[in-house]
Amino acid sequence: MALKPRLGDVLKAKKSVTEADLLRLMETAPPRSRLGDLILDRGLVSKEELVLALQEVIGCSYLDARFVTVEPAVLKMLPKTTALRFCSLPIAQTDRTLVVLMADPQDLRVVDELRFVSGMAISPRLGLRTEILSAIERCYDEADHRPEASEAQAGATQRLTLPFIDQNDTQDIQFFAANNGERAKAAMEEFAAELRNETTPAVKLASTILAAAIMKKASDLHIEPHDDATLVRMRVDGFLRDLTIVPSTLQQALVSRLKILANMDIAERRTPQDGRFLVQTGQRRLDVRVSSLPTHDGEKIVMRLLDPSATRVDFTDLGFSEANAKVFRSILTQPQGMILVTGPTGSGKSTTLYSALNMVTSPSLNIITVEDPVEYKIREINQVQINPKAGLTFANTLRAILRQDPNVIMVGEIRDPETAEIALQAAQTGHLVLSSLHTNDSVSAVTRLIDLKIPGFLIASSVSAVIAQRLVRKLCFCRSEAPIRPEYAARMAAAGIADCGDRMYVPAGCSACDNTGYKGRVALYEMLVMNEQVRNAVRQGLPDKEVCLIARHQGMRLLHEDGLMKVRMGQTTIEEIARVVGFSEETAFRCANCSKPLPIGFRFCAECGAPAPQGTDRTQLSMTTSAPSGGTIQAKYLV
Repeated sequence: MALKPRLGDVLKAKKSVTEADLLRLMETAPPRSRLGDLILDRGLVSKEELVLALQEVIGCSYLDARFVTVEPAVLKMLPKTTALRFCSLPIAQTDRTLVVLMADPQDLRVVDELRFVSGMAISPRLGLRTEILSAIERCYDEADHRPEASEAQAGATQRLTLPFIDQNDTQDIQFFAANNGERAKAAMEEFAAELRNETTPAVKLASTILAAAIMKKASDLHIEPHDDATLVRMRVDGFLRDLTIVPSTLQQALVSRLKILANMDIAERRTPQDGRFLVQTGQRRLDVRVSSLPTHDGEKIVMRLLDPSATRVDFTDLGFSEANAKVFRSILTQPQGMILVTGPTGSGKSTTLYSALNMVTSPSLNIITVEDPVEYKIREINQVQINPKAGLTFANTLRAILRQDPNVIMVGEIRDPETAEIALQAAQTGHLVLSSLHTNDSVSAVTRLIDLKIPGFLIASSVSAVIAQRLVRKLCFCRSEAPIRPEYAARMAAAGIADCGDRMYVPAGCSACDNTGYKGRVALYEMLVMNEQVRNAVRQGLPDKEVCLIARHQGMRLLHEDGLMKVRMGQTTIEEIARVVGFSEETAFRCANCSKPLPIGFRFCAECGAPAPQGTDRTQLSMTTSAPSGGTIQAKYLV
């Protein structure tokens, strides 16, 4: 049975402290003191580093005592003296289990004592001693001074929240109706009045949750009801993180307040609904799209936070290389043609399309969009939201738009053959058309259009460019350097990056990035420009692999190759590229000797050692790098 690691060993392995630091610390340590508390008190490591190490040692998740929710009934299960004696704070109850925040969750004697006192099974969570002691004083004092509530007041007002609300400033937050209807205005005024008077905790809680999500630059908020409590999560840089826990008795009131803001029917809880509202904090104004879904435990609410300023950036800030940005700008200046942006849901297609619209916006142009729904509202352009129930489909709206004397048309998504045919014909007849498709890469967009019954000659003559994209997390400024690994060097060389240096960047973790090592996202781009060679290949109906090979000979860089360029620049990591895009071994070359696929860029076959096909204008790169076993690897590539 493997022994659990010790805190000092973990911190030394992470190079947070040295052996000398630990020896000096133990020589001056008071009796019966804990190493974690000493390290934090002396400032040898940051709180974030200590928490990560403690979680690894103890195997228990950490909760910040400042951001949890507690009920008075739970506090009554452990007397204050017991809580202070064992530095343990009860925070929730599930069935016959009491969730307790503890400074030392590994202390079985304390766990047994808490089980005996409460009469319940104990589920421990890790917390820092100073935070727990401060929270104990605050919670128990507030519970003691809280007046007894009548049965009529039982429910949401009986709940006690720790300073999650106090730690997030909501004074600057303001709400606005998304439409000018009298009902929406009245609902917004009512909410604002209740927020000022703070008559119910749900009103304040709704504002605090939104303020915290905006501060963390979250893209989505999830209000998820469960049997014992309601979990609030936010999506930051593509990953969901827990924000706080709301008592189950506050769930319905919180949902109702959010539905009031979004001008939704609060009496209807059996069918899904959609709504939206505007929120402003400081100088930032965001559009919030709200969706409700009935679940077994109650209504789940998901809110998407859309920041219009995210689309008013230069293409290079989105992730385009200088060369691709120049080509994209050139295509956007053309009076006609179609530009397709492809990728899965959540890959940033809308941001790229809106950035393109912002670039071409001009008083001399008539720009019209048809979307489902309208994501970002832009004052200078005409935006139409489809309504299939009223007969307002993509195809019908597109036909109507063509009679509105447009210069530039944006179709939110091409979903059916009719829409695809009208859009491509519009691109042929003097209109610049922008749209999106759900495909894995740029070349697959051609196949997708053919699947929609569009003939190859129409695709070749109408489409100007196809842009495939993905989003990867950016390294935080706290990044650190490390010696390159053989895999790193091989990937770089295979992508044609000759000068990869002898160091690479790795995530570290700090308070700014919530100890993830990543903050923000950047897009990877693959741009297929429809030049004459590519157009001829599409007209002839050549397979995707051959079209891709022709485009690559013309200079197209694949998604993972663009990602590796960003890895070389220190923007992201090779692990992020592997997670989001992966590294395809598919190539257009096969070995003449053994017929095995030849990885793009390799000069010799990896199976039999035979030379790769010659005849390209690439030059040979010979590279030597360290092997994991201590030797060296000699690799030859074409760049």
